[in-house]
Amino acid sequence: MEQNFVYDLIGENLIGYVIVAAMPLMFVLVYALVAILGELKISAWIQERLGPMRTGWKGVLQPIAEVVKLLQKEDITPANVNKPLFNVAPFIMFTGAYAAYAVIPFSSVFVPSGINIGLFYVFAVSAFAIIGIVMGGWASNNKYSLLGAMRAAAQMISYEIPIAIAILAVATLAGSLDMQEIIKQQAGGIWNWFLFGGTGSIAKVWVIPFTFALFLIYFIGSLAETNRVPFDIPEGESEIVAGYHTEYSGMKFAMFFFAEYSNMFVVSAIITILFLGGWQSPFGDFMNGPVWQSIWFISKAMFFVFVQIWLRWTLPRLRVDQLMYVTWKVMLPVAFVAFFAVAFWAMIK
Repeated sequence: MEQNFVYDLIGENLIGYVIVAAMPLMFVLVYALVAILGELKISAWIQERLGPMRTGWKGVLQPIAEVVKLLQKEDITPANVNKPLFNVAPFIMFTGAYAAYAVIPFSSVFVPSGINIGLFYVFAVSAFAIIGIVMGGWASNNKYSLLGAMRAAAQMISYEIPIAIAILAVATLAGSLDMQEIIKQQAGGIWNWFLFGGTGSIAKVWVIPFTFALFLIYFIGSLAETNRVPFDIPEGESEIVAGYHTEYSGMKFAMFFFAEYSNMFVVSAIITILFLGGWQSPFGDFMNGPVWQSIWFISKAMFFVFVQIWLRWTLPRLRVDQLMYVTWKVMLPVAFVAFFAVAFWAMIK
């Protein structure tokens, strides 16, 4: 296994491990501020308005003002809630989102924890989100919170099935669950990315529609996993106030808020790793050094974060029956067909 340059730099000691563990957290905090500003500005541009303009140059300091505001808000705990579960739910939600960053490879030389079952690990820790949402919704002792939590549980569990099939298909194509290995197999330029069938002979053209279908399945499923439009019925403001976090305020609400934005980057990073070559340059070995690798990886992932924000201010919310129809009667059959086609290609190539 390749040595991580961070460990080579700081050595094998407790302080070094703490520094490595803190790096993803620092990235999450900076990314969250950028994503919040993006949400404010992109929504404004789509609606033909300016958005925040008074806080800093062109409003760039507005996310910091939002964080300071949340820090100053009173932490209100309603009288009839289940206090232990009510208080711990936001931490569980954020823990699941943050834990996924432990295995995300930002370049060939930096991944906080390079384990050989990274895809399985990310899929496992994503279950924390369901636990935190259901726990917070039930403990709030509010009918709107409970209804939002039940919607979220049904939605997230349903969409995890086609997502899992898409992940298994790529793992079958790569022959590994190690994210670094999956990325390395997509080296050589954009035409070798798994979105386009991966490496192989010209005969791979027939498998491209199936890998592209798996890409769409994972992307659509990731919107449902992160409760983004058009799958935001767990927190549908026009129906159930704010859903599972209706009773939360202050930093507890902020933790749900940050967890959602953290998950947006995680699912975007997984799409980048599985289908778009991860940190690989689109031009093969050109512009593919360690610094460029991080730039390529973050740029690809942030593009999908932008698409998620764009869709939020473009599409209407689905009804519950439409949401279930999409996953069980459309995505699941297509995912099975694509999986078997890709598995067949992996066997004969």
